[in-house]
Parts: sequence; structure tokens; C-alpha cells
Amino acid sequence: MTLLRDEDLSAAFDHASRSYDALVAANPGYHSHLRRSVRRLGLPGRGEGLRVLDLGCGTGASTAAIRSVLPAAAVTAVDASAGMLGRAAAKPWADGVRFVHAPAEHLAEAGVDGPFDAVFAAYLFRNVSDPDAVLRTVRTVLRPGGRLGVHEYSLGGRPADRAVWTAVCRGVVQPAATLLGDGPLYRHLWRSVLDFDTAGRFADRLRAAGFDRVRTLPLPGWQTGITHTFVAERGGDGR
Repeated sequence: MTLLRDEDLSAAFDHASRSYDALVAANPGYHSHLRRSVRRLGLPGRGEGLRVLDLGCGTGASTAAIRSVLPAAAVTAVDASAGMLGRAAAKPWADGVRFVHAPAEHLAEAGVDGPFDAVFAAYLFRNVSDPDAVLRTVRTVLRPGGRLGVHEYSLGGRPADRAVWTAVCRGVVQPAATLLGDGPLYRHLWRSVLDFDTAGRFADRLRAAGFDRVRTLPLPGWQTGITHTFVAERGGDGR
């Protein structure tokens, strides 16, 4: 199948936004894994004085994870899908969270300026047309030494990882999504993960983009070998 990209993908997310929270709630560990990935950034205290960019916030699950771990941080949450962003913004939030409608590639045009102390991106990079361009943008908005956390379906490279992912998608995710009228988006989900970088390849991509201290950390449960946290720091300006 042809993967959805850019405007087509945003439109598919717009349509799916009404049922997205219900589907992800059926995924064991979805929200706790996001919180775990935020904690892996290793940011101090409750986030006092810190600015965090939530890149690709969707309906706000990643935003909620950031606020849970770092309740005092100022969070800017960005998404390219107006439908998903609208769902996120409509939820009750304490002060210190703002939502911006923008593609990850065009933050400056939307008035999203650094420096940020950290950028968190959940389920974003396999959905963008040019991951390296987005990494360059992320590096630009991070302060020197700022931290990037990526929470992503990035397979470990074993045949068993691909087999488990396909079984879950075909047996559970796609039938449910088809009943809700969102089959194309979740077929894209299945294929996008198979076509995306393995965990090792994405870590190499981070290093090539000028990020240092790159760590690749697995997540527990059925997602072991399927979903990883990547943590890195912005390297020096000479790179």
C-alpha cells in the first residue's frame, strides 16, 4: 500500500480524532509508557523554569504525560492535524500549556521559537516525509545541551518483532479501526512501522543529525522490540 503523507495524513488524522482516544485506551500500557519515556529525559525536579516542546501532540496524550512528570514546566504542544489538536486543546489543562497548529517542518512560520530545554516527540518521525529535516528543525529550537526524547514504533530488527506487530495490527487494530471508518489510517500505521528505521538505524540517524549521548531504551510488555524510547542531547554548534 502507499503510505499517507502530508495533507492526506493530516486529513486522515482529522477524521480519526473523534475515536482516537478510545482506540489508544485499549492498548495496554499506552499512557504509562509515554510517562516512562518522559521520565527517561532525566529533567530535574518538577520542571520548574523549563520549556518543553511536545512535537506531534495528537489528542494530548503525550502532553498529559509531560504534565504528569513535569507539572511545573511550560509546554508548547504542536500538531499538523487540526482535528487532533482541537481534541487536545478542548481538554482541561492547568496553566502553562499552549497548543499550536503547525507541521513539524514549519515551526518558525507558526511562531514556535526556541530555545526549548527539551523536545518530546511521540509517534511522529515515521509519519513525516523527511525525518532528517525535522531533526534539523528540532536541533535548531533546542538550547545547547537540550534533550530530545523520541517515543516511537521502531522495530528491534528481529523477524519476531515484525511478526508480532503484524499480528496485533491485523488481528486487533485494523478490524476495530475499520468498524469506525478509519481503516486507511490504521493500514498506514501498520505499514509505516514496517517501513520505518529499525531502532539501531534511528539511533544512527540521531547521531548523524548532530545529537550526542544517544540512548535506545526498550519498553516493556507486548511492545518490547516494537516500541522504543530514544534519548539524546543537542551536540555542539560546530557539528
